[in-house]
Formats: sequence, C-alpha cells, structure tokens
Amino acid sequence: MDANVREEVKDWYEGALVDLEEAKSALANGRYNWALFAAHQAVEKALRAGFMALRRARAPKTHDLVRLMEGLGLEIPEGLKMEISELSPYYTIARYPNAGLTRPWESINRGTAERLLMAAERLVKLIGEEIGLR
Repeated sequence: MDANVREEVKDWYEGALVDLEEAKSALANGRYNWALFAAHQAVEKALRAGFMALRRARAPKTHDLVRLMEGLGLEIPEGLKMEISELSPYYTIARYPNAGLTRPWESINRGTAERLLMAAERLVKLIGEEIGLR
C-alpha cells in the first residue's frame, strides 16, 4: 500500500478487502444473504476511504451506497452504478426477516449473490486504484 496515503484511509480500505474475503467465504458456504451483507460492507468501507482520500472529508452518515457513490464524485461506469444500487438495500434485507424478504437466508439465490459480489469487487478495485492502494 502507498506510503503517502493516510493511515485512516488505509484502514478503511483494508477493511473493505477483508469484507470482500468474508463475502466470498459466505458465498462458497451457501450463505448468500451474508455474502451480500459483507459485499455491501466492503463497498461502503471503500467509499468511505475514497471520501477521505479524494474529497479530504468524512463521508455522510449513511449506509446508502448510491448516496455515497454520488457524493464521492468519482466517475463510475453506469452499469456498475446500477449493480451497486441493487446491492444497497441488502444492508438491511440480507439480515432481517421481513425487512423485504421473509427469510433472506432462503430467498436470495446464488446467481444474485455472485453477480452483486462481483460488482462489489469491481467498485472496491476501482476506488483502490483511484486512491493509490491497489
């Protein structure tokens, strides 16, 4: 990791990488709801690192990935924005029965989890490249 990047930024970005690994583990073990929650966490942490590194400011106090992406001002491909906007509600939906899905541990399919985890990886990588940590 780049020595010129603030430690706090590195910590948030490294946290994003750890969460991506957790998401992959959950996916491999058939826990698709937890894969999506961890993918959400990875994206959120990477976006927060991006705010600190690129905007020299704290990110808004929100878990809404769309709001965080828009506030960052980074050029993100439209298709990736759409996938991340689809991932955003899983912060809640993936964890709580009846928060959108009656039983999220049964209702989320592997295809959805794989697709959105791949999108999360792409966005985390993009932010890492922009802030000099990838």
